[in-house]
Amino acid sequence: MISILLADDHQLVRQGIRLVLEREPDLRVVAEACDGMDALAQADEHRPDLAILDVNMPRLGGLQAARELARREYRPTVVMLSMHDDEQFFFEALNAGANGYVLKSGADQDLVAACRAAVRGDTYTYPAACRALITDYLKLSPAERKRQGELSARELEIVQLIAEGHSARDIAQRLFISEKTVDRHRSNILEKLHLKDRLELARYAIRRGLIDA
Repeated sequence: MISILLADDHQLVRQGIRLVLEREPDLRVVAEACDGMDALAQADEHRPDLAILDVNMPRLGGLQAARELARREYRPTVVMLSMHDDEQFFFEALNAGANGYVLKSGADQDLVAACRAAVRGDTYTYPAACRALITDYLKLSPAERKRQGELSARELEIVQLIAEGHSARDIAQRLFISEKTVDRHRSNILEKLHLKDRLELARYAIRRGLIDA
């Protein structure tokens, strides 16, 4: 029996996907989450074999949650669920440690196969994905791949809030930290990513799937 954590910020989507999964005798959804931070908490509580994470979620996106889960001692296998038929998101999913990438539009046909493949240790992506995407990704140097995962979960949360237009004061109130701490995080983030300003940070957030374009 494969235990599954299902994370998506739309309840109807979660219900539909759960129905698809639980038709199978070897798949069981043991927890649901409505955002990335909730997904981490549910994963720590239930320690599922597999986490299915939506790419775009409030508070912490699926890609960032996947990176955090990869650091956990129990390290669940991850399948990303996305509405984006886009190579950038596919690359980001691989970089985050996902073993599968499934489009929501094809979840009823592809998700079960993706779950089983991922748990076996195989990589699964939607059938229309070109093999050249994987080839291009593998051409990246280890240093280039490592740079994509440099930010902590808190830093990624701050990037998302900055990109959404929140002021330092708003962010401080939301995260229960001081404005000076927000400013320090922002400076560290810009330095780590070799970015100049808020505009470049917003573009980064869009590329990473932290916010919608």
